[in-house]
Amino acid sequence: MLAFDDAVFYTSDGLKRGKVSVSDGKVFLSPRTDIKEVREGKLIIPGLADVHVHLREPGFSYKESIASGSESGVRAGYTALCAMPNLRPVPDSLVHLAEEEDVIRRTARTRVYPYAALTVGERGEELSAIEELAPRVIGFSDDGKGVQSEELMREAMRRVKACGKVIAAHCEVESLLAGGYIHDGAYARAHGHKGISSESEWRMVERDVALAEETGVKYHVCHVSTKESVDIIRRAKARGVDVTCETAPHYLVLTEEDLEEDGRFKMNPPLRTAEDRAALIEGLADGTVDMIATDHAPHSDEEKAKGLRGSAMGVIGLEFAFPVLYTELVLKGKISLDRLIHAMSVSPARRFGLPSGSLCDGGAADLAVIDLSREWTVRGRESASKGNSTPFEGRKVKAKNIMTILNGEIVWKE
Repeated sequence: MLAFDDAVFYTSDGLKRGKVSVSDGKVFLSPRTDIKEVREGKLIIPGLADVHVHLREPGFSYKESIASGSESGVRAGYTALCAMPNLRPVPDSLVHLAEEEDVIRRTARTRVYPYAALTVGERGEELSAIEELAPRVIGFSDDGKGVQSEELMREAMRRVKACGKVIAAHCEVESLLAGGYIHDGAYARAHGHKGISSESEWRMVERDVALAEETGVKYHVCHVSTKESVDIIRRAKARGVDVTCETAPHYLVLTEEDLEEDGRFKMNPPLRTAEDRAALIEGLADGTVDMIATDHAPHSDEEKAKGLRGSAMGVIGLEFAFPVLYTELVLKGKISLDRLIHAMSVSPARRFGLPSGSLCDGGAADLAVIDLSREWTVRGRESASKGNSTPFEGRKVKAKNIMTILNGEIVWKE
């Protein structure tokens, strides 16, 4: 049995101080006092859950593997990772999914849940084997590509709704991209880069929200980056549409003003404007933005060494997400600690039916122990990930996970 005799811990009723015990895969709480605020020392929270990661295996294990990516996650306190389907083979059938499931069973260091592709090969032409795949996946997504056909997306929503699963959509209208690779804003114009318009994102969010309202599917918008998308989602929720969304740490902290001629600042969607960031923070604070996912997307050093113009899109994020957001949002008074934990654990677990996401007496013992006093510097090469590229390189942060408990067992300890 594990026991923390004088611990500060997070519950749905607020922060408490007391004893936390772990036995037979369950957690037992003996609170003594309520805590209004905590800024120093150790804090026990429900295990983090990331509903949007790229673990790259099978097919691209030179970028990342289930083993290395889940190791990165477990070091950061994640007890659940949902793996996107842009793999080789694409998990669009039971035969293809079985290859990914086999690697997960053999090598995962924390719980890993696969998505299935929404369309065959993620080509947006023909729907995948939705009914066969549904019992074995966390949801459906063609992440990396938007489904361009409205009729195909409508039919996908009808079939996924019948299975009771979530569609997690990468919203991007390809006809509006115009070869862009960073935000279509001041930096792109000043430095001769091709820009990606905000409309390429929010126009598809607008279309899909209307389809979700029509079909009643559980609809989730991936990596929201624009103020218009936040507004569309806020209004849809007010109408009762079953829609949730995520944003990523880099959109909450950085803008196009932070861009450098370096591949570590290149991701899709791109870093937007200060107004977009402000809208995302406001949406996170008021619950319009339900959760934070890292969109952890590692590439090789060579693929990220070609500047903004030539580098692959994607950055790593698992080991830096909580510390960066705690430092930049919580300590600076932009959101509460409670809201951060809810967005990184409680909300994703509820939406996607994960066993983590709560810390309650007799509940599942999936926990992270965070040292809020720890000061450290972000270094991509010190991550367990095979990727090294992060836009937060060299940033000084506070808070570090020092222990991860999965199903009552210590699976990582500093």
